[in-house]
Amino acid sequence: SPPGLLLLTSFLLHVEEGHASPTRLVCDSRLIQKYIREAKDMENTVGQCQALPALGCPAVLPLVNFSLQQWKCKSNESKRREILCDLALLVGAAAGAQGQVTQECGARQLGQLYRHANSFLLLLQTFGWEAGPWEPGCSPHSVEQTHVTSIFLTYRKLVQGKLSFFFHNLAKDSCK
Repeated sequence: SPPGLLLLTSFLLHVEEGHASPTRLVCDSRLIQKYIREAKDMENTVGQCQALPALGCPAVLPLVNFSLQQWKCKSNESKRREILCDLALLVGAAAGAQGQVTQECGARQLGQLYRHANSFLLLLQTFGWEAGPWEPGCSPHSVEQTHVTSIFLTYRKLVQGKLSFFFHNLAKDSCK
């Protein structure tokens, strides 16, 4: 069983509709598809919010695009650490934007995105194979954005891309 099973179980019990076991998170592809749908829904909903102001203090967002060929060559631990860096930036961006967006629709969606991204961050911190637990201080490639919607776009691309492929790789190793 993976390290940090207690924390992982705790995470899963606090996720909405979280009747999933740790194995199900990785082995049931429907679960990651649910998270992708939720990310798309949040992105669509915030896009419909009226009069979202530009951020006075730009959000620093990770560049989450990647080459699938290069991604396949990385170890699971390298992938985990890269995703952790991306999530840490996203959580910070969502928190910073929350303090700047007073409009109810946008603030509510930012709160939801913050909770989801932070849950993934906590979850992936419990996975540690080749090295000890994650330590902050990574410096992923990033970009500054002043549009609130770009935070949601980045989150969706991260869940749909790196996270989805990461869980798929773990499933190959863990779900026989």
